[in-house]
Amino acid sequence: MINQFRKLNPINLVFLLAYTFFLRIAIFQETHDKLNFDFLEPFARLLINVDLDNAFTPYTNIFIAALLVYVQALIFNRIVNNHNLLAKPSFLPGLMFITGTSLFMPFMILSPALLCNFLLIWIIDKFLKLGKSANSITTVFDIGMIIGVGTLIYFPFMAMLLMIFLALLLFRSFNWREWVAGLIGFITVFFFLAVFYYWKDNLSSFYQIWKPLGNKFPSVFKINYNDYLVLIPVTVIIILASLQLRENFFRSFISTRKSFQLLFFMFIVSAASFYLKPDFRTWHFLLCVPPGSVLLAYYFSNAKKRWFYETLFVLFVLSIQYFLFV
Repeated sequence: MINQFRKLNPINLVFLLAYTFFLRIAIFQETHDKLNFDFLEPFARLLINVDLDNAFTPYTNIFIAALLVYVQALIFNRIVNNHNLLAKPSFLPGLMFITGTSLFMPFMILSPALLCNFLLIWIIDKFLKLGKSANSITTVFDIGMIIGVGTLIYFPFMAMLLMIFLALLLFRSFNWREWVAGLIGFITVFFFLAVFYYWKDNLSSFYQIWKPLGNKFPSVFKINYNDYLVLIPVTVIIILASLQLRENFFRSFISTRKSFQLLFFMFIVSAASFYLKPDFRTWHFLLCVPPGSVLLAYYFSNAKKRWFYETLFVLFVLSIQYFLFV
């Protein structure tokens, strides 16, 4: 299967679509009374009053979520190939993206994090272009605005602001205008929101938006480890990919090295940002899928022993299906 997706063959578009729904067999067989879809953060609903909470039946919800994941996978695949992050262009990034978005049942329904992945993929593309342009002020400003829009959808997405500064450190020499541009882009979105709150004579509620920023990072976690056994194969592949990346690190182009460093930090920031939402759900970690998928794809793109990497991927998929059904 991996060998098939190592090729840029148009037939893989059909295989990817079939694979997307194959991994969702378990959730389609579940009986669902109700699946809520919080389209926006409560503080943004004053600006855009669209009620989609109960707009879809459970199966419509799952079906639309699957189609969105498929579209994201294709966009993500194109971006990774365009920036030459792997040995050669392939459909492996899309394959790994779809696999990553199928690890847990909550990943397979409509959620704010799923919508934010469109913005995150867009941001990744813009970040990877930073080192290729003479003047990046406009690009950084756009990134700030995208993060602002994402924050309206899902508040922890604001943590991506940190990635602007990390990306500038990696790809650009210091220019204070670029550092300020990202913040101005973000503030622009919330300036208009503040004006709207003021117009509605509700400015005091606007200040409440920022309360989660004062949350302390939790020191105690309540985890049911049986729910996360499916991450064991993921961890094994990531370790193998890291060893392979380390071996090839200094043989790669400098831009490629910096890109992988950026994606590593993005993975960490995405995972750690859960503390900004006291009642966060498992689907929050969908934000880790785009940067994590590149590392998984890197391993399967560079692995040499076919019998080993094909068997490893089959075991990975079977483990996902097993834990989804049990």
